[in-house]
Amino acid sequence: MTLIARLANDVQLMFRRPPRQQYGALCYRVKKKSGEPEMLLLTSRDTGRWVIPKGWPMSGKLSHEVAAQEAYEEAGVRGTVETEMLGAFIYNKMLRDGVKIACRVQVYALEVSDLAKNFKEKGERKLEWVSFEEAANRVNEPELKALILAFSRRLGNRQTTSEGQVSSK
Repeated sequence: MTLIARLANDVQLMFRRPPRQQYGALCYRVKKKSGEPEMLLLTSRDTGRWVIPKGWPMSGKLSHEVAAQEAYEEAGVRGTVETEMLGAFIYNKMLRDGVKIACRVQVYALEVSDLAKNFKEKGERKLEWVSFEEAANRVNEPELKALILAFSRRLGNRQTTSEGQVSSK
C-alpha cells in the first residue's frame, strides 16, 4: 500500500463515527389453536421495507423497556419483554436531511399478549404476522435474519421441552 493510500485510509478511519444506538423488539406469539409461533413485522415509514419495531434511547428507561415502548408505539403490541438481549444488528438509517448513518440495534424478545386498537403510529405502517422463516426472508439485514432464525430454534426447543417431550432439535 502506498503512503498516500495509507494516509487516505487513516483519515477515513479517523472520521468514521461509531454506530448510533437503538433498541428493538422481536415481537412474537404462539397461535392458540395450532401452537405455531409467529412473528410480527412492520414496514418502515420511509422506505416500506420490512422491519421490527425499534427506536432511540429514552431518558429514564432501560434498553428492554425502550424496546417494549417502541413495540407499543409502532405496532400497538404489549406483552412480556425479556431483559436479556437476544443479539444485535447494524443497518443504515436515512435521516430526514438525506444523511445515512449506521445504527446498531440491540434486540429483545417480546411475547405479545395484547393488541391495541389505537396506537401512536396506527395507519403509518403495514403490520403482518408471519412465520419466523417468512420474517427472515423479508428483512434485509443479514444479522437480523440470523437473529430471527436463532430465536425460532430456541423457541421451538423451549416449546418441545415445556410439553414434556425430549427435544431432538
